[in-house]
Amino acid sequence: MADYVVPDSLLLVAGPADGVLEITLNRLPVRNALATPMLRSLVALLDTAATDEEVRCVVLTGGEEVFAAGADLAEMAARDMQGILADERPRLFADIARFPKPVVGAVCGFALGGGCELAMHADVLIAGESAQFGQPEINLGIMPGAGGTQRLTRAIGKSLAMKLILSGEFMTAREALSAGLVAEVTADAACLPRARELARKIAGKAPLALRLVKEAVLQSFETPLSAGLVAERRNFVILAGTDDRQEGIAAFLEKRKPVWRGH
Repeated sequence: MADYVVPDSLLLVAGPADGVLEITLNRLPVRNALATPMLRSLVALLDTAATDEEVRCVVLTGGEEVFAAGADLAEMAARDMQGILADERPRLFADIARFPKPVVGAVCGFALGGGCELAMHADVLIAGESAQFGQPEINLGIMPGAGGTQRLTRAIGKSLAMKLILSGEFMTAREALSAGLVAEVTADAACLPRARELARKIAGKAPLALRLVKEAVLQSFETPLSAGLVAERRNFVILAGTDDRQEGIAAFLEKRKPVWRGH
């Protein structure tokens, strides 16, 4: 089994079990502020999970109190413009975005600034009733710098994204559901159990199909429709040559549960 120990305890790790690896942000005294060492540890975990055949889906959470209230301001305040230009955080966020397996996010409490940007890297978001999303960097005389202006706009549209980013206002869980930012809203106590349930269901699907579905859906944000349709068809054809495709059809016809082998 792969090693998922995090020496600095900035993250808690459980599993993999039933194909699911669970990662919990673990800086509650500072509302899970996203210090660079925490992001490094997260990238290291995801790099390991990407090649671990026992991991088919990841759950990312901050627990029932808070997801992440933003970047570590003490860390940011110590950097001038040159320090920001040399910052490794853009590369770390890019590494997180490249993770090839499905990620289910479970968000309770604040997901603000960098926390909202990190949450938007999940493929499916489950929100507790207490969840609040926003990009309030404008209140500090700055702006989102880890994809907030781009991902939030693609998720909820120009007008609402502009309102949140220009005003610094927050969006409730129910508003986020209506806007399309999250997939479901639950009671806070049910948020993580529901994310785990959904992750187990996802993990029970054919591994190669999961990867190529995620790749194709994300491609829709990068290309025009015509190119996206070509990419989708390419992945569809690739899956036609897999053993799992044959197993899936045979299991359906034989009315039994498929046994996926990942090839």
